[in-house]
Amino acid sequence: MTVNKSNPNLSDIYSPIVDSLDRVKGKISSLKDDKYSDVTPLVKHVITSNGKKVRPAVTVLSSKFHPNDGVAVETMAAAVELLHIATLIHDDTVDNSDMRRGKGTVSSLWGVDEAVVLGDYMFAASATFVCDTGNIRVIRRFAETIMELSKGQMNELIHAFSSEQNMDDYYERIYNKTASLFATAAESGAILSGADENIVNALRTYGINLGIGFQLIDDILDIASSKEKTGKPVGNDILQGIITLPVLVHQKNNPQDDSVQRYFEKPDDLLQVNEILNKISDDSVVEECLDIAYRYKDKASKALEILPDTTERECLLDLLEYVFIDCRY
Repeated sequence: MTVNKSNPNLSDIYSPIVDSLDRVKGKISSLKDDKYSDVTPLVKHVITSNGKKVRPAVTVLSSKFHPNDGVAVETMAAAVELLHIATLIHDDTVDNSDMRRGKGTVSSLWGVDEAVVLGDYMFAASATFVCDTGNIRVIRRFAETIMELSKGQMNELIHAFSSEQNMDDYYERIYNKTASLFATAAESGAILSGADENIVNALRTYGINLGIGFQLIDDILDIASSKEKTGKPVGNDILQGIITLPVLVHQKNNPQDDSVQRYFEKPDDLLQVNEILNKISDDSVVEECLDIAYRYKDKASKALEILPDTTERECLLDLLEYVFIDCRY
């Protein structure tokens, strides 16, 4: 397989595992087969979105370094994607979001109560799939991941519109909210394949750093991209009272600037939002943020060095390129 490193696309990256991902999609689609369930229309809405399926792809690719029949791995990949969908439903509800991937959110179409219940249903469905793997270590890790995701979301809620946050707080939050699921996706694929522990650890390290880099890039694009590209308003994090890497970098370089604190004290003043965005979208801030993000890309790439030089290893490396490809201006 040859992938254009300067412009990788998911169809090329996924080509060695396309059959597995089709089976994963089939497992997820089985949730909408209950024609008599009141939850079915909502389930159909959220599982037929155009998501990139990065996390289940990581699970499947991570299983390819030890012989296995793929059954448990594909079941786990479905669980990982369902857990991701559940978190998106709850995130959209908490954030009062109207749109997700070009479609109305569950909360905007059916209501907040219905969205909360559907999110809970999807959490439970994902756990059912994990139990089907029969692997206690993976089941425990999955439960820990749900705890970490909840901690990350709770941290974000409690500290919204608080300027008393530092870089350590930020990294802990994005590990919990984003990187924990990437880590579990990679680690569980390796565990279920029967791979040696050094390979399991390498892939977990890859997943952690991919996930942190993924979130860093998302946070950079929030202030340095367009609504058409990201699918959400520019500066949405600041509007939600969430401090991210660009704000922290700007504050480090300009400790006398209290514009974020002033806005958080009076969050109805949208003129201050534009002032903040102008400052944190400065080229020097964006470049420093990108340099930080690329360190995690390098860490993820280095973690794979102990793996055999196979097509699947190349796919994991190409996935890193894909995540970071749109971020050098």
